[in-house]
Amino acid sequence: MEFLKSFFGIIGDLTWGWSLVPFLVILGLFFTIVTGFVQFRFFGRMFRVLLNKNQTADKSAISGREALLLSVGGRVGGGNIAGVAVAITLGGPGAVFWMWAIALVGMATSLVECSLAQLYKRKEGETYRGGPARTIIHGLGEDYRWLASLYAVCLIASFALGFNAFQGNTVAGAAQDSLGVDRIWTGALLAIGTGFIVFGGIRRIAKAADVIVPIMAVGYLAMALLVILMNITHIPAVIMTIVANAFGLEEAVGGGMGAALAQGLRRGLFSNEAGLGSAPNVAATAKVSHPISQGITQSLSVFIDTIVICSCTAFVILLGDVYVPGAAEIDGVVLTQQSLVSHLGEWSQYFLTIAILLFAVSSIIYNYYLGENALTFMSGSKVAVFVLRVVVIGIVFIGAVAPGATSVFFFSDPLMGVLAVVNLLALLMLFPTLIRILKDYQQQLKAGAEHPVFDPKKFSDLDIDLKAWKPKQ
Repeated sequence: MEFLKSFFGIIGDLTWGWSLVPFLVILGLFFTIVTGFVQFRFFGRMFRVLLNKNQTADKSAISGREALLLSVGGRVGGGNIAGVAVAITLGGPGAVFWMWAIALVGMATSLVECSLAQLYKRKEGETYRGGPARTIIHGLGEDYRWLASLYAVCLIASFALGFNAFQGNTVAGAAQDSLGVDRIWTGALLAIGTGFIVFGGIRRIAKAADVIVPIMAVGYLAMALLVILMNITHIPAVIMTIVANAFGLEEAVGGGMGAALAQGLRRGLFSNEAGLGSAPNVAATAKVSHPISQGITQSLSVFIDTIVICSCTAFVILLGDVYVPGAAEIDGVVLTQQSLVSHLGEWSQYFLTIAILLFAVSSIIYNYYLGENALTFMSGSKVAVFVLRVVVIGIVFIGAVAPGATSVFFFSDPLMGVLAVVNLLALLMLFPTLIRILKDYQQQLKAGAEHPVFDPKKFSDLDIDLKAWKPKQ
């Protein structure tokens, strides 16, 4: 076991050390500049999908809105509640500024990876499958199958297994600490709910996300907005503190600007997942008129995750009196919880527990689907999918009732680093293809098209599934 821990520790150092984070930042800046700051030019179009529930008459297909909410449900989780608190504790208020910066850059990366996943998606029965593994095979060719298979294995191990165990542990711990509910009851409830949703397939998964995500997001935002309104006169001072600390003009913790930069970038990337290749698995399930339209939509999920929800947590903490710069480190969830209590009273800790429950459920659904999608790439066996569903339900339960068991999944973070490396290499090699479809989308907009339509006949040299993208008549 110690050998395995050391081995995966080395992988983690080689990926999530000081090599991968700059790579993600530099590549995000490259995508932003070369695409002409596409995330800002199309910012207004991102919100249209929220007002349009069904973008297609095909009732068996996943709409762009449902795919967006499913990806938001996956991105939004413990990182938005505990991760932001950890970033502020270790990096000071300035870490928040760098979280904002990496989110704005990550919006371009998300657009690139999700658009390519849409382009190379395959129609299987009544649903669509896609993501980095399929993008690699159909975009780069069979010679790269080993790379696609590596991605799929790492995705199953890290998200479907490891992260779901941690989600079960987080929820059970919060319910036990604030509500006094025994872990076994929380574990049983989570396992039953997970089973009901995952055995319903992608349609039920999407429908569940369509209900859970708006409730959890609106509820949490409403509470944060209440705190902000109660302290509205202090907002300018907090923003000035964030900016000053970000550039080293004020030093809240040891390390100054360096600590703020490091913590902000790392926690921001962990939270919004831009560049890791996870969200494209969900983005590919939607039936839309053009690959770029889903890429634009998925950029919005990065904005919601970091610019909106992470900012709410940051303001709740920085507007309170619980956080003391440079003081002893407080557990992330506890700092957020105590900050809410200081603003609104004891009842708010119970509300936060419910929010954590909803965040975790949405993440479990998302993590499971990523695993299923990767498994179907490697094997079309229905038995294999059934076994994965049972295993995930069991892991969620074990993670909830036996918190020590989550230590077995120490490989999750290092493997997520491998996912990022593989995905970024594929994005670099396929970036010229992305530019081609982006130009096609922009040309149609200039010609007056309200909703550009993708015609695969214009891209006959690409390995596109004509069942997924029917040519214009």
